[in-house]
Amino acid sequence: MSTPPDQLYAVGTIVKAIGIAGDVIVQPMTDFPERFRKLRTLWMGADSGSVSRAAVEKAVVSTRGIRLKLKGIDDRNAAERMRGKILFVDEAHRARLQEGQYFVHDVLGLAVRDEGGAEFGTVAEVLRYPASDVYVVRGDRGEILIPAVKEFVRSVDLGARTMTVRLIEGMTE
Repeated sequence: MSTPPDQLYAVGTIVKAIGIAGDVIVQPMTDFPERFRKLRTLWMGADSGSVSRAAVEKAVVSTRGIRLKLKGIDDRNAAERMRGKILFVDEAHRARLQEGQYFVHDVLGLAVRDEGGAEFGTVAEVLRYPASDVYVVRGDRGEILIPAVKEFVRSVDLGARTMTVRLIEGMTE
C-alpha cells in the first residue's frame, strides 16, 4: 500500500452498491463529474487521514450519479462495505479553475471587508444555488449573505486570505 499525499481533495461519496458485480454509485462532490471518466486512481476512506489507494476499472457518468467499478471490489457484499466512503484525488488530478473562480475550501475562512476597509467577519459557509453561490459571512455585525458575483465580490486575495466586497443598502441589516 502506498503512502497518501499530504493534500487530498474530496470528489465524491459512495452512496450505495448496485448490481452483483461490485459496482457502486457515487454522489459527486465536484462541479466536474466528468473527471471520473479519466481517473484511474483514487484515494478512498472515511476521511482524508485514513485513506487507501483504489484503482478505477470503469466509470459511467450520468445525471443520477456516477457508477464506478473499483479493482478488488468484485461482489455486492464488498460494494456494500464501501458505502459512506469518501473518494479523494491528489493535487495532480485536482480540477483547474478559470481566473476568478474558487474552490469552496479556498473561500472558507477568508476575512471579508468592504472597499473602505470596514470588516464584516469571515466566510463561514458557502450556499450552492443555481444562479450563483452565496457566501455566508459571520462576524461582530451578525450574519451577512453575499451573492458570489462580481457586482458584490470585488476581489479575492487567497495569499492574504481576504475578500473585498461592495454591499448595497439592506445587505447588512
